[in-house]
Amino acid sequence: MPNLKDSFVLVYFPNYYHQKRFGLVQKFHLIVLSNILKARFKIRKTLLKIIHPFLIFLFFSFHTVHAEELIVAVASNFVVPAKELSQEFSRKTSHKVALSFGSTGKLYAQIIHGAPFQVFLAADQERPFRLVSEGFAEKGSQFTYALGRIVLYYHRLSPNQHPKEVLKSNDFTRLAIANPRTAPYGLAAMEVIQNLGIFENLSTRIIQGNNISQTFQFINTGNAELGLVSRSQVINSNPDLYWTIPANLHSPIQQDAVLLHKGLNREVAKEFLEFLKSTTAREIIQSFGYDLE
Repeated sequence: MPNLKDSFVLVYFPNYYHQKRFGLVQKFHLIVLSNILKARFKIRKTLLKIIHPFLIFLFFSFHTVHAEELIVAVASNFVVPAKELSQEFSRKTSHKVALSFGSTGKLYAQIIHGAPFQVFLAADQERPFRLVSEGFAEKGSQFTYALGRIVLYYHRLSPNQHPKEVLKSNDFTRLAIANPRTAPYGLAAMEVIQNLGIFENLSTRIIQGNNISQTFQFINTGNAELGLVSRSQVINSNPDLYWTIPANLHSPIQQDAVLLHKGLNREVAKEFLEFLKSTTAREIIQSFGYDLE
């Protein structure tokens, strides 16, 4: 007499006992199990097709979120070093750095009028200090990243006398300097001219660039025979074509960095400022003709 389980099987499989005798039930179970496994495999394969692109999206989204972009305002004299520093920083951290160049004074004006800069690398101490006191930069974040030096550059002139004597002579028609109202290197140039006692003699021959980069171009293009520019701009030139102005002829050019308020909540901005203090960064800065504190 079959039990309850066997009765159930008997209803749905009338030939159960006959099949069991020949081992067919076991085969039936294997077929059912095989079909179930195949179905589960197909479901998994389908799910994988759906999920795989999503996983790739999540992977790249994760890296996009963690690879931030930093916007840095940079004084014109620091163009080439800033590019090398940003590349080294990106190589070390994967963060991107967007650089915006201009005279320190004009960049300062852009910052107080809402420019999206997060870090400011100025060519003086005054503007970063003013930004802190006016509430546009973080107190305590200001530091000197470089000490600038000014040179007399005479790209198209080969003087047979000392460069200082050339500057005092009438052997040229134009002397290029940066605008002293907006460019710290222009202000230093004016101090040099005044301390040498030659301002009156040169006043009608001075042409001004909006920034130190334009001033440098005036000389290279022949619009001026000589000019007072940053040493970093000529560091790879023939040393016979420039004269480093003695430091006692002008006020120190202390170039300060500062964390702007738009970078307060950006960890990448703080990382970049810390990077500027590193040995690697300082070696790069020094290689472009800057002194360090």
